[in-house]
Amino acid sequence: MAKRVLVVEDYDDTRRMMRLMIENYGYAVLEAAGPYEAIEKAAEFHPDLILMDIGLPLMDGLTTAEAIMGEERTADIPIVAVTAYDDVKSQVIKAGCSGVLYKPVDPPKLKQVLDHHLQIH
Repeated sequence: MAKRVLVVEDYDDTRRMMRLMIENYGYAVLEAAGPYEAIEKAAEFHPDLILMDIGLPLMDGLTTAEAIMGEERTADIPIVAVTAYDDVKSQVIKAGCSGVLYKPVDPPKLKQVLDHHLQIH
């Protein structure tokens, strides 16, 4: 069974692009368009990795990540922040995320992040 990645992204086109790239690398993809859907899907499906957009509506991605990591049943899921802002690395680490992926997403860098966090080399 393929490792599952939850992509949390409010822009449909970006989410679809991420899905295609991740599936191309052999992983299964779950999608969430917003923070509350992300929290629900993390609890329901317990993905192997979450790629979390920081700029979400209603609740930002770092707060959403903290909520997921604060729940006992989802606390062990690694979360990588995805952002176009280059000055947030300290905030990302402080929030407990295990890394950051910068937009626009570079396919080889995405593969490297996926393989690293999902331990497939």
